[in-house]
Amino acid sequence: MTPNSLIERLAASFEDPLPGWQAQWELASLPGRPRQPPSSHRKGGVLSLLYPHEDQLHMVFMKRTDDGKAHGGQISFPGGKQEPADPSLQVTALREAEEELGISPQSVRVLGELTQLYIPVSNFLVKPVVGYAAKRPNFRPSPVEVQEIVEVPLKTLVNQQPTATTVTVAQGMEFEARAFLSDNQVIWGATAMMLNELLTMIRPFHP
Repeated sequence: MTPNSLIERLAASFEDPLPGWQAQWELASLPGRPRQPPSSHRKGGVLSLLYPHEDQLHMVFMKRTDDGKAHGGQISFPGGKQEPADPSLQVTALREAEEELGISPQSVRVLGELTQLYIPVSNFLVKPVVGYAAKRPNFRPSPVEVQEIVEVPLKTLVNQQPTATTVTVAQGMEFEARAFLSDNQVIWGATAMMLNELLTMIRPFHP
């Protein structure tokens, strides 16, 4: 299957019911069911972007600057908080991707949206937006928010069984989480949960 064919199949699959929290929760760091967000929660959007590079589809992540905040130093999708001027979380995801990685919103074809995920540690209810760029973006990472751009071939993620890995969080605390691995990068937590829902959609027709 060509990259273009795969993208069209993926776009069409958003017309069917999503895998939902069951797929997300396979990569949860803590057991149990999703928590309902409190009334004080904040809303955010992230962009899961696919694009061709070196004759195959890739996905882009970013390693956040280790600023001492809840997700500092972790691998994530570009994204952030919905601003009052954002008419939708889709707009939020595209705006944040441009601010953090220099991805032009005009270059992104939105394929669909995944299941919202509540992240207790930062009190965010996040909407994952899935997009496609016809060519590799000219990345311009924000020096304030981004420590490193992480590009991963889609086939590396699709063909991988998540691995139990020791991760380090704030105050140097360590615990075991299921994660996707790419080179020396560990994709875990909320990002891995959202990613797993997307991969669950792609696996049935990925070559």
